[in-house]
Amino acid sequence: MGLAVARRKLAALPALGWWLVVVGAVRLGFAWSGFFDARAVRAGTYSGTHVTDVHGRTVGVWTLLSCTLCFMCAFNLENRPLCAATLLSFVYAYGHFVVEYLVYRTITAASLGALGFFAVPSIVWTIVHWRDALGHRSAKQP
Repeated sequence: MGLAVARRKLAALPALGWWLVVVGAVRLGFAWSGFFDARAVRAGTYSGTHVTDVHGRTVGVWTLLSCTLCFMCAFNLENRPLCAATLLSFVYAYGHFVVEYLVYRTITAASLGALGFFAVPSIVWTIVHWRDALGHRSAKQP
């Protein structure tokens, strides 16, 4: 019975929900590599610096948290606080990588672009969803 409910929920997802499921799955793969192979984190993202096992696991935990937010938001797009938290997770993560690229030079432009492929559309789409579907609440509403 649980599988049938899950299939119905997946079938009913709007496009943004599907996108968040895909992004969450990609993030889940990256989290896995952070937990079990710091060399993969270095090769995939932080190629300009040494990545310890502890750093890899820290990246894995952050990525797992953001992955969880993507999955939860995908199935609860009407939840304003959850959408806000998911949006902010994209802003914070991509902002972090922009700083790593511009200031510390620990990632390459190619890595920043690859991360931006997922982050930038997610940020824009979530803002559009917030504006259009969730509506802007003003203090003057009755």
